This record gives sequence, C-alpha cells and structure tokens, in this order.
Amino acid sequence: MSFRPAWWIRFLAMIWPLTRVAGRTYDIPLIGRLLTFLTLPLFSPRKQSLTYIPINREISGGNSAFLPRTITADLIAGSSRRAIIHHCTCRMDRGCVDHDAGLGCMLLGDGAAEIDPKIARHVTEQEALDHLDRALENGLMPLVGRAPIDNYMWGVANRGRLLTVCFCCRCCCTILEAARYLPAEIHESIIPVPGVTVTIDTAACTACGACVRECFMGALTLVGTTVVRDESRCKRCGRCASICPAAAIEVTVDQQAARAQVLGRIGKFVDFR
Repeated sequence: MSFRPAWWIRFLAMIWPLTRVAGRTYDIPLIGRLLTFLTLPLFSPRKQSLTYIPINREISGGNSAFLPRTITADLIAGSSRRAIIHHCTCRMDRGCVDHDAGLGCMLLGDGAAEIDPKIARHVTEQEALDHLDRALENGLMPLVGRAPIDNYMWGVANRGRLLTVCFCCRCCCTILEAARYLPAEIHESIIPVPGVTVTIDTAACTACGACVRECFMGALTLVGTTVVRDESRCKRCGRCASICPAAAIEVTVDQQAARAQVLGRIGKFVDFR
C-alpha cells in the first residue's frame, strides 16, 4: 500500500491554483509548445482517456436522464476494489459553497487497494453506489476513465489498473476551467459520449451568449445573432442545454450505444475488474 500523510489532500488543495495557471499557459506561444512537449507523454490520447457523462434533465431519449448513473454504476459493480478520496481538492481549493467538497473522487480497480486509508476510505459496492447517488443529487457531473496523473497523486503504481471517477462542478473543476486552452494533442483525450447529438434551434435562440460563456471547451461562438458550434471541440456534456434560458438547445442520446461504447473504450484503457 502507498504512503500518503493525512495532510496530503490539504497540501494538494493549497497548490491546486497552479494547475489552473498551468492550463492557461498552453495558450501562450512558445511557452505553450514547451508545456505541451513536457506533458504530452502523460496526457496524450494514447495514455489518457476521459469522458464527461451529461446529467442535465433536458436530455431526451430512452431514460437518458439516468445515463450517468447507469454507466457509473456498471463501472462500480464490475470493479475489483473501490476507494473514495476524503475530499475534492478542486472544491477545497475554491472553498466551494454550491457543492459538497466531501464528495471526493472515486477510484476503482486493483490499484485502488494501494491508496493510503489516511486519504481515502475503502468501501463496499453499495457504499460506492450511495456515494454516486449523493454526487448526482448534488448536481455533480461524473468524469470517468483513465487519468495517469491520479497514479502519482494517490501513490498507485502505474500499471493500468486504476480507474478514475471524478465528480465535477463547473465552478471549481480544473479541467472544466482550463480545457479550452489545451492543445488538440491533449484535449482529444477527453472523449465525447458516443450517441449524443447537440442541436441548436436558431429560430428560438435569443443570442444572449449564456451558452457561449458556459462552454468549457469554447466550442460555441456567437456570430451575429447565431450561435455556431465547433463539432471538433464539443465534448457533448450537455451543459449548454442546461444553461440556455430560451431552451433553444436540445441534446438527445442513444443510451444503448452510449453505454456500450463508453464501457468498451474504458475497458481497453484500464483493467479495473
């Protein structure tokens, strides 16, 4: 088992602002190229594969409102071990008042057994499912997949046997804040949920710009009185539909395809069973 002192999470929360600063520097010429060169071995699509699972109730299509629970519950049920980090470092750093900082990341697979109990609690399948339900009720969006940086953060050997399940809020999540600045070589490791379609009703759109400001990838642009979506940048998280005051954005999902493909792709990247 790894060793991490009880103060480790608070230490991470103290230095966490550096992650957001670093994220923004990718957009700076020369510095950004150097940072890409240094970090690509860890964050490239060959090493990392992450997916945000949309939770907003505006999504339509075959019980799709339960998509985040269905997929995440399948991962929990199929995992060999489960550990829940005591606190979310992003929300601790920001002193979040809208979401519970105690709803920390969940780690699954044999690698989770190596996490020091001083920074995480090792739980049963039912306890993990209860944690998932509390996170969803709190409005948090699951981010699932393989994130090698977590091996180093939590002291787990990087053997491809640790599956990350983060519970993210738009106000504090480092990735949601910095992803628009990431170079394509890195942001392509954030994979959209398959089978999800985003449609903008230009007749209903009031050009208020709310969705443009909300999009963490900068995939939406206001051109005159029309919102234009960049398919290559959109991660189809559904946040734009949640925030649109005119209900001009519709998100639909083929739940069966989404579930099968997300679980299949994650299984190729990390052995968590």
